[in-house]
Amino acid sequence: MAYVWLVIALILGVVELCTTQLVSIWFAIGAAAAAVCSFTFLDGQIVWQIVVFIVVSAVSLILTKPVVKKLKNFKVTKTNSDRYVGMNGRVLEDIDLIKGTGLVLVDGKKWTAKGDTENIIPKDTYVIVKSIQGVKLIVSPCEDGEKE
Repeated sequence: MAYVWLVIALILGVVELCTTQLVSIWFAIGAAAAAVCSFTFLDGQIVWQIVVFIVVSAVSLILTKPVVKKLKNFKVTKTNSDRYVGMNGRVLEDIDLIKGTGLVLVDGKKWTAKGDTENIIPKDTYVIVKSIQGVKLIVSPCEDGEKE
């Protein structure tokens, strides 16, 4: 049974290397611990090997969770295009969601745009950038007082 645990640990280790999301490393550690126990003093006692697998996997998960949380907690750096979100602009060409047309001027640059509703946003309307999808700005008309 020890070799079965080693194969399981190896497979889980390979899965972990392929995913880089820390999803199976704890189970690989548990399987390795069960293999060690199977080689030494629990040979033939499958129930205890499974208990060792579960306990070691759970303990390693609990002990490494704060470290993993710190490693995954990173600040997202905005790219150049992200800075346009929240900015105001002016419609240069009617924005029609159905036809898929629209052009806006934001911060001195022309962008293709889509409205966030199915309503047509006419030319010379002031808009605010809500988000970016690919190379298109998603905009909605500004309320009075929000113009450039």
